[in-house]
Amino acid sequence: MDWKECKRKNLIKEAKVDKNLINSLVKSSLKKLQTQALLILNNDTASSKISLAYESLRELLEALAIVNGYKIYNHECYCAFLKEILLKSSLGDEFDDLRKIRNSINYYGKEITSEEAKLILKSIEGIIEKIKDILG
Repeated sequence: MDWKECKRKNLIKEAKVDKNLINSLVKSSLKKLQTQALLILNNDTASSKISLAYESLRELLEALAIVNGYKIYNHECYCAFLKEILLKSSLGDEFDDLRKIRNSINYYGKEITSEEAKLILKSIEGIIEKIKDILG
């Protein structure tokens, strides 16, 4: 889905820059990342760790969107935001890959091994660092 389609479907709206909300989202994101780090990685916790880390990333993206004057209501539209508004195409593709993995876990019951989770978590953490750098 591209930015125009997201707008047409009312999945994004212009928003005021709200520093309190941005700070709250960043703090919440950090807490989720810290919580997933408390879980020992094994085949039973792999999916939960990924879901928490992904949600941490999504909250940072929400903060970044607000910094740029947007409220985004769909995970696919975060991909369009990264690609078309921030001109970070590879970052948008990376996030989209993670979105699909997260959806397969949350909505289709995909089992993830601890070895797969290590790679996925490393990818999520890498994107989180890139988003933090953009946020400043």
